[in-house]
Amino acid sequence: MAGGPRRRTSPEWWQTYFDAQYLLEYEPLFRLEQDRREVARLMELIGAPSGSRVLDVPCGQGRHAHLLAEAGFDVDGLDYSADLLAVAKRRGTSSRLRYTRGDMRRLPARWTGRFDVVLNLFTSFGFFAEPSDDRRAIAEFARVLAPGGTLVWHGGDRDGVMARFLARDWWRTRDGTLVAQERQFDALSGVLTVSSVWSGRRAHGAREHTIRLYTPTRLAELCADVGLIVEQAYDGFTPMPLTRRSSEMLLVARKDVAYSSRRRTRARTKLPTPGGRD
Repeated sequence: MAGGPRRRTSPEWWQTYFDAQYLLEYEPLFRLEQDRREVARLMELIGAPSGSRVLDVPCGQGRHAHLLAEAGFDVDGLDYSADLLAVAKRRGTSSRLRYTRGDMRRLPARWTGRFDVVLNLFTSFGFFAEPSDDRRAIAEFARVLAPGGTLVWHGGDRDGVMARFLARDWWRTRDGTLVAQERQFDALSGVLTVSSVWSGRRAHGAREHTIRLYTPTRLAELCADVGLIVEQAYDGFTPMPLTRRSSEMLLVARKDVAYSSRRRTRARTKLPTPGGRD
């Protein structure tokens, strides 16, 4: 064959990781009272009226999406994991709550400019092997936001995680399964590698996943590149300001109303982008 045989591309870890074992492994973090506190904080931050259109991406098992719909928002949730979406749908769907399976690097074309709010929560970023895919995801968040819309991003802060780096950790789930993790960080790539092992009455096993951690500065730059201006930065879901020792960060960015019009003007007049060539 011309060009030789095609190589099979191995699936990336995130394509198979978010399953029943993930739900068991991180079970201690999934608490309804905490979900309610986080949604109350989100509502305080976004200040959007009831009926506003919200996209939760990736939405996972629908912990936040379900509560936002209960509060009167018009919510779409998107996730790649069929397992987590099945759990989300069992929580309930309605005319105000819809779930879609998809890739956050390629959101549906029909969603352009649709949402008042986009949420990216619970360290659901930095999964992809190529950093350019992280930039593509941010660009998609911006595309589906209406002018003046809000992005709320929540995840690990590279500076704070490294300041309090925990190389090993372990815990037990409600059914007695012992879960242990070892973590390694590559300072050049910014990639955190987490190796998990578990052992319980029903099963035992091991697997690994990786997350690219970002500094607040770099994430704000990625946002600015696509017309999202970070206006607020907090220590996780708390009202405390972000510091260099914050292990979690919550950023609130606004879609620049003038950004889209500038892009349209540049396209019509065929102006080169800054640093580009004629």
